[in-house]
Amino acid sequence: MQIADFALERYFARWEFNVRHLLCASDVEGYTLAELLSLADDETRALWDELRLGYTESAGHPLLRAEIAALYDDVAADEILTVVGAEEGIFIAMQALLADGDHAVVVWPAYQSLHEVARSVGADVTLVPLDPADWSLDADAIEAALRPTTRVIVINFPHSPTGALIERATFDRIVTLAEQRGITLFSDEVYRYLELDEHTRLPAAVDKGRRTVSLGVMSKAFALAGLRVGWIASHDQVFLRRCAALKDYTTICGSAPSEVLALIGLRARRRVLARSRAIIGANLPLLDDFFSRQCERFEWVRPRGASVGFPRLRITEPSAVDRLCAELAEREGILLLPGSQFGFGDNHFRIGFGRSDMPRSLERLERFLVGFPT
Repeated sequence: MQIADFALERYFARWEFNVRHLLCASDVEGYTLAELLSLADDETRALWDELRLGYTESAGHPLLRAEIAALYDDVAADEILTVVGAEEGIFIAMQALLADGDHAVVVWPAYQSLHEVARSVGADVTLVPLDPADWSLDADAIEAALRPTTRVIVINFPHSPTGALIERATFDRIVTLAEQRGITLFSDEVYRYLELDEHTRLPAAVDKGRRTVSLGVMSKAFALAGLRVGWIASHDQVFLRRCAALKDYTTICGSAPSEVLALIGLRARRRVLARSRAIIGANLPLLDDFFSRQCERFEWVRPRGASVGFPRLRITEPSAVDRLCAELAEREGILLLPGSQFGFGDNHFRIGFGRSDMPRSLERLERFLVGFPT
């Protein structure tokens, strides 16, 4: 298998732990271990205190799978496969769904593995871009991209890196297109529950079809990225068995401590999600004010969900935002993520608003911009 370097992850490998402020972080402020353990009920506290550090069940701890299944309307525990982070889920799912000569349709911009893993197995990939004016998605463009060899449609809403959220009618049409043509709809839902208006939350894809797949993770909305616990939910048992067989060649099974801690977080999900939404709710108005003050320098499409946005620097120089991000990291220790790391130009960049230090880093950014050309 030949696969391109993961630009975003190589960028973070260079900068993430060498700056003071991650103003581009995609996750929500992580819990401390003590904070998370304080949320445990009697059963999960006992599981933690009596934990033996041996191998775990490949599909995931039965209690964990049952708790994940409870996130959905019509999913059983045996329709859940746990994985190590969302990344392993994407990797094995694309391997299971695609082969040389197949075709995939992927909404773009996107986390690179959502399209690059497909290419690595020999599939042809059509990227369907969101409209930068409002980050909306045209369902007609999805339909027009389909071929007789299309095996999977990949969507991601709430969307990274833009924070976009499509309308329910658009979502329903994509589900119908996939179901009617026997195409798997792979829905990256790692930001689900971080909609700014909960009434706009889309159904989980797995609850809307028999060939649909939902990808979830503890990293984003649940603020537990360090656990590296994710999952695939699907009614398609043949697909799940293929994924499980591929997992035998990657991680085999999950981490025993992480599984118990994820179970604690999921059982306390109302409190966990309320905390995440409170952090975002406090930070986003600060960004609104910042971009209002800086409207001559930046374009800002306000996110509808997630903990990230994708503003644009209003400079005609093609690589101006890359230069801004590099100088900001080197001089101020603040990291933004240029759109070039998504293969998306036009001077867009990802900004994150799920961290508690965002107000301080935003102040430093504004001071830095005084000396940056417009």
